[in-house]
Amino acid sequence: MRILLVEDSTTVLMQNAWLLQESGYEVICARDGEMALRMARENMPDLILLDMMLPIMSGADVLLQLKKAPETAEIPVVVLSNLSEKSRQKLMEAGAEEYIEKSSLTPTKGTNLLPEMLENIVFRINCKRAIAPSNIRQHD
Repeated sequence: MRILLVEDSTTVLMQNAWLLQESGYEVICARDGEMALRMARENMPDLILLDMMLPIMSGADVLLQLKKAPETAEIPVVVLSNLSEKSRQKLMEAGAEEYIEKSSLTPTKGTNLLPEMLENIVFRINCKRAIAPSNIRQHD
């Protein structure tokens, strides 16, 4: 499974990209909103993990542009953010498949639950879209 990881923090980007690659995902990275849109169109990822606080173009604007464009509208987007839970409903209405508060990814120091959470989210997305569970995750 190819994932576009959109995050402006170098530390968070590198840590999450490494964890996802170790879990068998192919990861493409973008550090700002414009780059995210370009990478989504050029690489057609299976899933986009999108931060909301981005330079150049906000994550919310990226989400709207992705869902508006026919070539990227069907790519599932999972929002990773530190925004309040109040933002969750607005983002879901705008087309996000799921919303994860970044603080929930690291409940204890040295622990990152992103791969486990992502596996469950991908399973739910695939079930919703009627994709066979055997296609949930492709390992190299």
